[in-house]
Amino acid sequence: MGQKANAKRTKANEARAYGKYIPGSAQKLNLLAQMIRGKKAGRALVDLQFSKRRVAQDVRKVLQSAIANAENNHNLDVDRLIVAEATVGKTLKLRRFHARGRGRAAAVDKKFSNITITVREADEAAAAKKPKAKKEAKPAGEKSAAKPKKAPAKKAKTEAKAG
Repeated sequence: MGQKANAKRTKANEARAYGKYIPGSAQKLNLLAQMIRGKKAGRALVDLQFSKRRVAQDVRKVLQSAIANAENNHNLDVDRLIVAEATVGKTLKLRRFHARGRGRAAAVDKKFSNITITVREADEAAAAKKPKAKKEAKPAGEKSAAKPKKAPAKKAKTEAKAG
C-alpha cells in the first residue's frame, strides 16, 4: 500500500522550471515575465540578456533551465519552443530596520519572489502565421459619406456687470 502517484502537471509537449527565492519584489519580476510571455524561447533569452534590470539574469537562468528540461527530459525540439506561461508569486519577506534620527527606526522589507516558466513546443499550424486581412482601398474619385463635424457652439455670457 502506497500513496497514489500525483497527476502530471505538464502536457506531453511542455517543460517547466522554477526559480525560488529570487531577491526582488514580485511586481518588478512580473515586468520581465510579462515581457517574455508568448515569445520564442531564443528571442526571450536575447531580450533577457540585454535587459537593464538586475533580476533579468535570474529569470534568464530559469528560462535556460526550462529549455534544458524540454530538450533532455521531454525530447522536444529547442528551435520550436515558445514561452507558454511565466507566473510570479510572492514568498518570504525579511523584516529589517534602518536607524533614523532621534532614536527612531524605519522598517525595511527585503522581498523575495518565485517564478515558474513553462515552455511549449509550437504546433506546425500555429507556427505558420496567417496573413492579416488588408482593408480595401477606396477609389480616388469617391469621398467619404461622413458628415463634417460642427464647431462647438460658444456659450453666451449672461453675467450682468455690477455698476
